Amino acid sequence: MHIAEGYLPPIHAAAWAAAAAPFVLHGTRVLTREVRANPESTLLVGAAGAFTFVLSALKIPSVTGSCSHPTGTGLGAVLFRPPVMAVLGTVTLLFQALLLAHGGLTTLGANAFSMAVVGPWAGYGVYRLLRRTGLPLMGCVFLAAFAADLSTYCVTAVQLALAFPDPAGGFAGALAKFGGIFAVTQIPLAVSEGLLTVLVMRLLVQSSRGELTRLGVLPPGGPAGGSGGPAGGAKGAVV
Repeated sequence: MHIAEGYLPPIHAAAWAAAAAPFVLHGTRVLTREVRANPESTLLVGAAGAFTFVLSALKIPSVTGSCSHPTGTGLGAVLFRPPVMAVLGTVTLLFQALLLAHGGLTTLGANAFSMAVVGPWAGYGVYRLLRRTGLPLMGCVFLAAFAADLSTYCVTAVQLALAFPDPAGGFAGALAKFGGIFAVTQIPLAVSEGLLTVLVMRLLVQSSRGELTRLGVLPPGGPAGGSGGPAGGAKGAVV
């Protein structure tokens, strides 16, 4: 991640674009409703998008035709839920392809499916599950960001293995090869991203407590890092 321009066979590129498109279209409707219903959330939406853009622009060369980097999607998934991140992540990838030659237009669908669809859903799923167990907020945020990052690269490894099966081991052999190479750089990056996401969330708790309460991240009148808050929030963006 990001898979480079022209690296995937055309049929694979088209298939991943078709797989990502429904999530992005649904997310566009969800984001539009959220901003119209709560205009005050626009700044926080922009901050979540900027966080994703900045982190995912920091790249380390990895498997041929790809690279390793943080994703930044866990924070937005916790705040606004995965459909909104499908839009913000895809827009981020589009601008990076056009302005930074990072990723590409032909591989936009594949990159969006891994980073803007699977990553946020994995991170949000971990967050919801752990909040229900009573784990403090910041622990949940750390593991959500970690899961969003690492799951993105698991999907990218699958995408590359499907496109370029190993001559001897086929899909399984290629998946082991790509996944093993990614793990060297991506596990430390996922840990670092989790810690940074916790730091940003702590700043948001201090500066945007009312908005975080409305979104359900903080319980009404409860402690910021406590375990008793709702897992997802009744008034956040509708999934």
